[in-house]
Amino acid sequence: MLHRHSPRSTRRLTLTSDRGYDSADFVAELRQMVVTPHVPQKSRHCAIGGRTTRHPGYAQSQRRRKTIEEPFGWAKTVGGMTQTLYRGIERVRARFTLAMAAFNLARLPKLLAA
Repeated sequence: MLHRHSPRSTRRLTLTSDRGYDSADFVAELRQMVVTPHVPQKSRHCAIGGRTTRHPGYAQSQRRRKTIEEPFGWAKTVGGMTQTLYRGIERVRARFTLAMAAFNLARLPKLLAA
């Protein structure tokens, strides 16, 4: 998907990913493609410099990343999706949909209180 982005474009894209992608070669490749990497920083040997992390968009991207990844973490720990017991895409899809529905039901009281 990033390869379809024109390198001569003036519009700057951002890409967020896991902490494992905080490597110098990955960050350099993204910057060469005119993409701003919003990768969480490792505690040591961080490839993301202060020029990226000081912008408010970086903090916003990290908050949004947490909201997106939270249901998947819940599905793995509570929803029983660590290893699926089913075979076939349709059965796994149905199980995943059930786990996400359960996550939404678990969130519902908190959402209604707000």
